[in-house]
Amino acid sequence: MDVIYEDNHLIAVNKTCREIVQGDKTGDTPLSEMLKAWLKEKYQKPGNVFVGVTHRLDRPVSGVVLFAKTSKALARMNEMFRTGSVKKTYWAIVKNQPPKEEDELVHWLTRNEKQNKSFAYNNERPNTKKAILHYKVIAHSDNYHLLEVDLKTGRHHQIRCQLAHIGCPIKGDLKYGFERSNRDGGISLHARSASFIHPVSKHPIDIIAPVPQDNLWKSLTENL
Repeated sequence: MDVIYEDNHLIAVNKTCREIVQGDKTGDTPLSEMLKAWLKEKYQKPGNVFVGVTHRLDRPVSGVVLFAKTSKALARMNEMFRTGSVKKTYWAIVKNQPPKEEDELVHWLTRNEKQNKSFAYNNERPNTKKAILHYKVIAHSDNYHLLEVDLKTGRHHQIRCQLAHIGCPIKGDLKYGFERSNRDGGISLHARSASFIHPVSKHPIDIIAPVPQDNLWKSLTENL
């Protein structure tokens, strides 16, 4: 369990691409349950341990996942995520050079439940939701580009879908058009940081998740 922040009300984990945040049809043990067991053992708690899920991260994505240790913190964090009061920054590795070094992308997304995939359009259509993100290229290697992404809205597969729509599918993301999978089965999208005002103490909190232990990630981020 890679815990990167903890206090009386909140705990944050640096998720790997193999872990799920909440239980799903795979039956794999989710992070929320693993965390309960970890906290129970760490603090020698006799009864049930409270762990509340404040937001989700797609299974193949790594990085910051924030959980609540109290019901008060859970209710307040859920509301903060709903209203966009939590600033989340992502790092993404793409092979194709983006059209611009920095840009704001605005698309209209529709979700296909059966395929578990979103599709982007340049103009509004029936049953679509507006999706906005800002990206900038922050590093290059011979074959890849590292993008920093600031999400303005929280749509299903938003970063994956919007980057693919401009011809820059994320490395390893077969679902959105990258030609090869990553060796670890994940995609090269990392929830780098989460910044917010603590729901109880009201202090500013900045949580940063170290990048995966991978040579490409290391080479692209060593000078940042």
